[in-house]
Amino acid sequence: MKNKSIIISIATLACVAIAGSASALNPFGKTPVAGNPNAPTDASKRTAQTAKAGAKQLSAQDKNFITNAAKGGMMEVEMGKMAAQNAQSADVKKFGNRMVADHSKANNELMALAKEEGVSLPAAKSMGKWKSDKDYMDQMVKDHEKDLAEFQKEAKDGSDADLKKFADKTAKIVSQHLQMAKEIQGKLK
Repeated sequence: MKNKSIIISIATLACVAIAGSASALNPFGKTPVAGNPNAPTDASKRTAQTAKAGAKQLSAQDKNFITNAAKGGMMEVEMGKMAAQNAQSADVKKFGNRMVADHSKANNELMALAKEEGVSLPAAKSMGKWKSDKDYMDQMVKDHEKDLAEFQKEAKDGSDADLKKFADKTAKIVSQHLQMAKEIQGKLK
């Protein structure tokens, strides 16, 4: 009888230990969906909801910047591709290739930030052909002047730290593009 009491005590302690371990792993007392050990528990659902609720909302200015920067970046890539293929001047072709490379990289970074912040980006639009290399470069100067001002404003006045950092870094690249565009524009007649 004494051995039977010891065995029952050990079994009871083992059950309590197992239950305590399970409770420590899942503090909300819920188990995953039967048959699916990878299904989210109520605890993981709560953690995701808490993270979303605690996430800072982007200001209207930040959202507007993301949307405009995405539209402009996609336009630069599309027009850059056309310049690389159709331009008469070697400088304009080279500039077009640079637009594709630099703006594709910036667009990818911006898409990652937008996804992180839950902002939907517009789809890329097909661009029409320009009349001449000079027409393209005139447009690039005008666009990069406008873009530079927008990126500098966001870097200075934005409310999201990651977006401000992106805007500051990209403003430096846009400034280089503007300088290059002006030089090429001056060579074209």
